[in-house]
Parts: sequence; C-alpha cells; structure tokens
Amino acid sequence: MKNFTVPMALIDFIPVILFGIAAVYMQRGLYNKMSKGAFALFAAGTIDIVCAGLLKALYKLLYAAKVCDFEPLNSLFFPLQSLGFLLAGLGIVAMLTHKQTGTKLNSVAPVAFSGTAIFVSAMVIGMALIYIGLSVISVKLKKPILIAVFVVSLVLMMGMGYLSTKDFSEAYMNWVAQGINILAQGLLLYGVIRLNKLGMTELVLK
Repeated sequence: MKNFTVPMALIDFIPVILFGIAAVYMQRGLYNKMSKGAFALFAAGTIDIVCAGLLKALYKLLYAAKVCDFEPLNSLFFPLQSLGFLLAGLGIVAMLTHKQTGTKLNSVAPVAFSGTAIFVSAMVIGMALIYIGLSVISVKLKKPILIAVFVVSLVLMMGMGYLSTKDFSEAYMNWVAQGINILAQGLLLYGVIRLNKLGMTELVLK
C-alpha cells in the first residue's frame, strides 16, 4: 500500500538536494586531483545518484497529487542509485591509488545486472569507498574529527537501507526514513563544506 502525501513527497526532495550540493562541492574540490578517467567515474556516479533520487521523489509527488502512478520512475531508483554509488566510489579509489596526471584511466562502467544482491552490494561498496576517501582527505588535512561526521552519516545511510526492508504501509515509517535521510545528507554536506574550507582544493594527494 502506497501511503504518500504531498508534504511527504516534497520532503523527499530535501535529501536529494543536500546530496546534490555536497556532490558539487566534491566535484569542484577534487577536480584537479583526479585524472580524466577518475573524475568521469566520480562525476557520472554522483549525477546518477542525484537523478535516481529525483526520479523517486517525482514518482511520490505524482502519486500523492493523484496525477498518475508511473511505477517505472520508482523501479528505476534502486538500480540507478546503486550503480551511481559504485561508480563514484571507484572514482575515489582511482584518485587515491593511482598517480593523477590528467591521463585517462582504463576504467569500464559496470554492467547492469538484474537481482537485488548485486545492487545492494554495489551501493554498500560505493558508499564505503566514498566515505573512506573523504576520511583519508580529512586525515591529510589534519582534521580527523571530521571522520566522526562521515561515519555517522554513513551509518545513517546504511540505516536507510535497513529501513527499506520494513513495512512502509504506515505513514510514520516514511517520515522516520526521510528524517534519517535528511540528517545523513546534511552531515555529508557539512563535512564536505568543511573540507573545502580547510583546503581540499589545494591538497596534494600522494
């Protein structure tokens, strides 16, 4: 049973916007640290995540406003977001583990598979790689305290995955999930803004 209301659907856009802003900060801050291949992976992944979130929020809004029940918008969310996190995570790994000289990396985008396990694995791995990368940058900028911010954000995002397995027929579950998601994305945005202010753009990664 879908239990969306217009206010709930509008709230669904907030974490997407917060993540989108954080993604722009990361792209701008890390652009000159990444080779073309690494940045292409990271940028494509973060844009994919934002697009997936917007599709899901739009689906809820259309449904809640009784415009239509366009299920493909909803069913695209999980695979798109999962692969987006994996691509972005691979971009971060490439930045941290390869000498970034502006040359293209021989990277191939993962092929989409059907089935839940592959998407769950892609999302978890991608999330972990992004947050590990941000934590490494925090250490290099001598602000290890920001690791705690990223850890809490990651735990909350993993919590969203756990909640997705629960019964959302009750409206309060949707509000709880969105509250957790907003807090997770808010912490991510805060941490990324702090890294930018601390000099992420000028940081030399080795």
